[in-house]
Amino acid sequence: MKDKDIRLVALDLDGTTLNDYGEISERTMEAFRRAMEQGIHIVICTGRTFQSLPEQLFHIEGLEYVVTSNGAKITRLADRETVYENNVGAKAVMEIAEILRPTGYSLEVFVNGGAYIAKEEYEEYQTIGSTFRDIGYVLSTRKPVPEFFDFIRTHRDGIENINISFPHMEDREILMKMLAPVENVTLTSSFIHNIEVGGATTSKAEALRYLMRELHLSSGQLMAVGDSLNDLEMIRLAEIGVVMANASDEMKRYGDYVTDTNGEDGVAKAMERFAIK
Repeated sequence: MKDKDIRLVALDLDGTTLNDYGEISERTMEAFRRAMEQGIHIVICTGRTFQSLPEQLFHIEGLEYVVTSNGAKITRLADRETVYENNVGAKAVMEIAEILRPTGYSLEVFVNGGAYIAKEEYEEYQTIGSTFRDIGYVLSTRKPVPEFFDFIRTHRDGIENINISFPHMEDREILMKMLAPVENVTLTSSFIHNIEVGGATTSKAEALRYLMRELHLSSGQLMAVGDSLNDLEMIRLAEIGVVMANASDEMKRYGDYVTDTNGEDGVAKAMERFAIK
């Protein structure tokens, strides 16, 4: 596959491009530099909101675009301009809010690049922590708001993503059944203890289709690397779909190639193997 003409490399962040310290390694940064020197576009495609992106990204010379909220938004980094949006419909947002309000499940909404959580839930995390979430990440990236469901109602026309977290694996099936009647949404996940709700056509793959049209590229020139269910559609779309060694066995079945883990420069090794001449 080295003879493929890869012109765009789409990369998930957590569990993929970021190592176990939440950083992009020197080898991966060097792979970025070499690829961009050859005219290859590097596009970060993450479930994170724009405001939750690591600071290191904003210092990578030549990085043009970032796809956030699982494909709900594309931002041009040069001027921080939003060039594409694909949000959850307002009707679906309110249906989901009504379904989940009495359940007690952890709920967050992504709005205008930020991630918001109920003030009382945020304070509970501060006090007692969590057995199933990265509390440091939650407390540093989530914004607590009072009257959370009023906040959802007010912002129902601009919600990029709804994130539902749960402590037990059996909760996944319960939640999927609860959400099944809601129309015009997509359901995905970035780790085993959550479900992420996007718009009817929201995905990293759909956002990449938009970018490829803008850049006059085809999926035959795309390489995508990821580790979780929310990466699946872009991995399927790509000419070369790469899955991380730290991904689940199920995800590995969908890749054209399995690279090393995120702690072993898996992204850099895949780029060196398939994209960088």
